[in-house]
This record gives sequence, structure tokens and C-alpha cells, in this order.
Amino acid sequence: MNKIFPSAAAALKGIAADGQLLAVGGFGLCGIPEALIDALRDSGVKNLTVISNNAGVDGFGLGKLLETRQIAKMISSYVGENKEFERQYLAGELQLEFTPQGTLAEKLRAGGAGIPAFFTKTGVGTMVAEGKELRDFDGETYVMERALVPDISLVKAHRADKSGNLQFRLTARNFNPAAAMAGKICVVEVEEIVETGALDPDQIHLPGIYVHRIVHNPNPEKRIEKRTITEKAGA
Repeated sequence: MNKIFPSAAAALKGIAADGQLLAVGGFGLCGIPEALIDALRDSGVKNLTVISNNAGVDGFGLGKLLETRQIAKMISSYVGENKEFERQYLAGELQLEFTPQGTLAEKLRAGGAGIPAFFTKTGVGTMVAEGKELRDFDGETYVMERALVPDISLVKAHRADKSGNLQFRLTARNFNPAAAMAGKICVVEVEEIVETGALDPDQIHLPGIYVHRIVHNPNPEKRIEKRTITEKAGA
């Protein structure tokens, strides 16, 4: 089975549609599938619910989809770097399901593992637990959280073989593997593609059984979210 597609647009053709639940990997601007986000924007699909650790920044990452009003709802743990997100949310134009970061990661992991729900202490006694089932275990109260199973997962990896076995680099390993596992269809953007068997099995972070489509993007922009410069002592 050939999993490699000639472009990001081709990789999304026939699977992206209005009203879908999507998961997008990455942590801040690190490890985001830049080409796939651009292709999703250009596809014109709308009314999307997007699961992501964050919502990008103005003009980059998921911020591009917010600008084009293609996202109707975000399921996120951090949204503090995007002024357009703030404007839309405060104006009632964008729904937000605010989710603790660890809970969000576990929702995706559970979805990929076929676990429909789980109990956690995180959020008990706060607005996070409102309307959810509470249950006591060993004298402690826990809140039930439902797993997430997106229609499509858009993921960024550093390297893939032609069977879809993946390697991630450093911080890009946050959320990308869990997002990939959870999706009914997983589309991966990679910087390097090698022959099947070229990767050391012990260095494979996610097996190719989770990956359905691969697109090659050898030169992503990799924009820095915040640049902080410290003057050299004595300068």
C-alpha cells in the first residue's frame, strides 16, 4: 500500500470535509504540520472542531484557520498567544472547550487505545468538572472524561519510512504521537522519507499501523513563537 502523497493538498483530498473533528499535533509552534494546515485552509472546509494543545499565533499555524473563520470550536489547553482567538471567543464567535493539558493528552491517548472514558482528579471542584460524572475511589473524588477520536489527525514527524513508521524530534514528540494514534485517519507531514527497514526498530516512536497518508515537506518554516535575547554579561 502506497502511503506517500505528492502534496499536502493531495493528502487531504477526499477525506477533509465540513463539520469534522480534527486533531492537530504540536506544542506551541514546535512540531506543527505547517503544510497540512495550509492545505486545509486552501481546501475551504469549514465549521471544524479542532483539538490542539494551542491555537497557534496570529497569522501562523492554526491562527491561519481562525483568520479564515474555518474553525467553529477549539478543544485546547492553552490559547494565550493569539489575539484573533481572544477576539472571536469574547465576541461569542468561537466555542472553546478548555481542557487541562494532561487531561487533553490522555483523552487522545485513550481514544487511540480504544478506551472510551477514564477518571482523573484533575479539575475536580472547578468549572472543568461541571456537568460531568463524579465518582469516589478510595476516599478521593474523580471526574470522568470522555476520550477523543477525531475524524482526521494532522501530525508532524521528523522522519518516516515508506510504511509510515515515524520518528519525532525533541519537543515535537509532545502531542503528535497521541494525536496520530487517536485519529480515524492519520495524515503525517515529514521532513525526510527513507526506505522501509532503514529505521532502527528501537528508534521508532510510532508504528506505521497508525499512519494512513504521508506527505514530504523537507523545508518547513519552523517559526519561533517567542524570541528572548539576553545580553552578554559585561556588554
